[in-house]
Amino acid sequence: MTNPTAHNEVTPYALTVETGGDSFPVSDSRPALSWKLPPSVPVQLGFDLQATIGDEPFDFAYEGPHHRFIEWPWRELTSTERVAWRVRVRHVQGVTAWSPWSTFESGLLEPDWVAEWIASPEGSDLPIGERPAYAFTQQFIVDEPFDAARLYASALGVYDVFVNDVRLGTELMPGTQSYDRTLYAQAMDASSALRVGVNTITFVLSDGWFRGRAGAFREQAKWGTDTALRGELRLLSEKSESTVVVATAPGWTVTQTSVTRADLMDGQTTDLSVTPRVVGSAVAGPGAPAVEWSPAPPMRVIEELPPRSITPLTPDTLVVDFGQNASGRIRLANLGDRGVATRLVYGEHLGPDGDLTLTHLDTGAPDGSVVSFSQQDEVISDGSPASVFEPHHTVHAFQYASVHRPGIALDADEITMQVIHTDLTSVGDFSSSDDDLNRLWEVARWSLRGNVVDIPTDCPTRERAGWTGDWQIFLPTAVRLFDVDGFTRKWLQSVRDDQLDDGRIVNISPDASRMRTIPDPGVDFATGSAGWGDAIVLVPWELYQTYGDVQALRDSWVAMTRWVAFALKAAAENRHPSRIEKSPEPQPHEQFIWDGTFHFGEWLEPTPLSEDGTPGPTMPDPMAWAMADKGEVGTAYLYRSVSTLSKIARVLARTDDAKHYADLAERIRQAWRVEFIDDQGRTPSDTQASYVRALAFDLAPASLRSPAAQRLAQHIRTAGDHLSTGFLSTADLLPVLADTGHADVAHRLLWQRTTPSWLGMLDRGATTIWEEWEGVDRNGNAHASLNHYSKGAVIRYLHSHTLGLRQADDSVAWESFLVAPVVPDTLTWAKGHFDGPQGRISVAWEREGSLGTLRVTVPGGSHATLRWGDQVVTAGPGAHQLHATLSGEAGAPPRT
Repeated sequence: MTNPTAHNEVTPYALTVETGGDSFPVSDSRPALSWKLPPSVPVQLGFDLQATIGDEPFDFAYEGPHHRFIEWPWRELTSTERVAWRVRVRHVQGVTAWSPWSTFESGLLEPDWVAEWIASPEGSDLPIGERPAYAFTQQFIVDEPFDAARLYASALGVYDVFVNDVRLGTELMPGTQSYDRTLYAQAMDASSALRVGVNTITFVLSDGWFRGRAGAFREQAKWGTDTALRGELRLLSEKSESTVVVATAPGWTVTQTSVTRADLMDGQTTDLSVTPRVVGSAVAGPGAPAVEWSPAPPMRVIEELPPRSITPLTPDTLVVDFGQNASGRIRLANLGDRGVATRLVYGEHLGPDGDLTLTHLDTGAPDGSVVSFSQQDEVISDGSPASVFEPHHTVHAFQYASVHRPGIALDADEITMQVIHTDLTSVGDFSSSDDDLNRLWEVARWSLRGNVVDIPTDCPTRERAGWTGDWQIFLPTAVRLFDVDGFTRKWLQSVRDDQLDDGRIVNISPDASRMRTIPDPGVDFATGSAGWGDAIVLVPWELYQTYGDVQALRDSWVAMTRWVAFALKAAAENRHPSRIEKSPEPQPHEQFIWDGTFHFGEWLEPTPLSEDGTPGPTMPDPMAWAMADKGEVGTAYLYRSVSTLSKIARVLARTDDAKHYADLAERIRQAWRVEFIDDQGRTPSDTQASYVRALAFDLAPASLRSPAAQRLAQHIRTAGDHLSTGFLSTADLLPVLADTGHADVAHRLLWQRTTPSWLGMLDRGATTIWEEWEGVDRNGNAHASLNHYSKGAVIRYLHSHTLGLRQADDSVAWESFLVAPVVPDTLTWAKGHFDGPQGRISVAWEREGSLGTLRVTVPGGSHATLRWGDQVVTAGPGAHQLHATLSGEAGAPPRT
């Protein structure tokens, strides 16, 4: 988490301790330290650190260029210590001034917790989705003034906490994790809420991710049967010494609150007219893993959106349009007379009658039934004009809300959308002379925002699941928009926690079905798919390339090798029936063809529309689809993961492993070439997706790259300048076309308006990217999720090619980069920035006729290659400007 400091042109800045936190950064005992170099420093030669831990001073000096993820150089921190640190760097011209001081604290480490886990004595017999929230309350005395106060807490469930009726902390604490192996705690500043004398502390606990509804089938999460919490409040002295003033223990008063129903997916009911009912004293709670401190930022209310319109449908119903599909909740004032109920129904789409429709989010179950989608809140008024409804134990995804109450009337200032997600730092921007591209960029960015509610989800409505395939596809785009390093490291911990004994990576993490310990043959069959499980290799590698995060590689090394071992074994021991039919005896290369186990494959390739304009079925015959030969996809991803594993081994100085996996990767690539490309550059399936993979993964031999690219371009032209790629390959489609000399084809796809197309979504009112290209068909009917970011990965092209900003092939953490815009004929200017690990990179170009100007700012510690027209310039830190004569699709590589 960055501790913000004023930018200084002559000192290091953006001092960061790599951890999360609420109102202040909170670390474990050995946090890594990072900073950015002043713009005037081309290369750091060394650095000096100073720190004060409690009242104890420390110094450290180092010779070298490293300034990211510096290993903690001093003694291990103990619980609740406060640290101030600063840095100066040495360079060829001397030494910088000291940076401003940056501060953080160590968390309460597991051996030092005094608090016990406690639970309600009342076991709820109510069904899932109908259970109340319980309050745990205790009074305590603070008998003298104090320097600071910290509350440390965690829960099996979702909790709020109040000290003297002051709400502390952030949203939906403690988030979600694989609770049987990892549990994160939170630290909160309670100083301003406390007073000398008698104080009261209250925790409010509900099911949350721990045992609430989960997934498309809305079954109960299987982490445990009883919610529980643990928390303690400590007073801190200036020397970081702490005194416990209250800690959870059996005997605390437990009350059933006014929150009579609390489910993260279904919604919350609050009856403000009832008197809370005491149910008894807290009992000892279930066991839990040792607490850890999350590397991710917390969830917060990021912004509030007013209504764009309020439309009465009947005297008792009105529909509110907030103008943007997002994750969050509604804040409602004007609750009516005492005892009057107001019901809020949340949705993404309006039906022909102007009211919400939710049926597009229903899910067909394996037994043929339909699981109906629902998300709604209810509040019963206490009659006070000051009362406000703001549900803290649920979160929804919506653009619209229908509000139901007898004789209802609302003013615009009485209802607000509170947008809630992980508080990620924005790092990228893009704008151009084309409003459609600008809107597409915003829509894709909003899709990401709606799907980062503590973990990367596929959609924030129907499933809310941490699908591995989705994040490995979108992460290279996400890193251009937000700093997602700590957020992703937190999620990767669950991916590792959930890994099966045979090395398979489960499709969804955290895995609320607990497949690792609770067998499910149906789910087991579809686990271990190429493109999904490969996230355990490809996601940490992206974090390393973007941020220089070596620890993400170290943490995941064992899990990576276990996944690759499973995939290699699956390839060697299984053959698809179609291959057996060709040759009863396997050819030697077939040990590397991964075709005989389940793969999702390309997934969601566009299907032709029916005569009435509605989408055709995604999977006409599910069994035939499941059993189809997807060996091209499986083998391609096997090569990609094994070759990436070789690179990771080199980074980790595992020389023998690096050679082993490099040799293995080449054998897999040769096997792919034997099976899946002919001497004319044709693939057996002859699909757009297969050519994208062949080129993007460097599978096609050099002599066949041009024919394969030409075949890809021909397919697109034959389809009327439409794509037919699916889930796995669409993100790479435009870059592959541009990089092989077909930028004109890429741009016709980008500006295509008929289905399937990105701008076609915008023309039909999309404010987030849809799961299906016809998410809203020509008749206005919704299909599947309307907030599903994977197709939004197209906006990476706007950064990497339209702006032309790409990291150099041999670079890590943007120490060196390339700026080579591919200028479409339809644009007259584009600009943007990327706040990378080295600092801000700014790119702007404009043209008038054939004359073009390129402006680039290179941050301290970096160097760049600028290509503009016929010029190639090497640039160090500072601002640079080039002028050139442009022609055609400027910057596009020539066709070969």
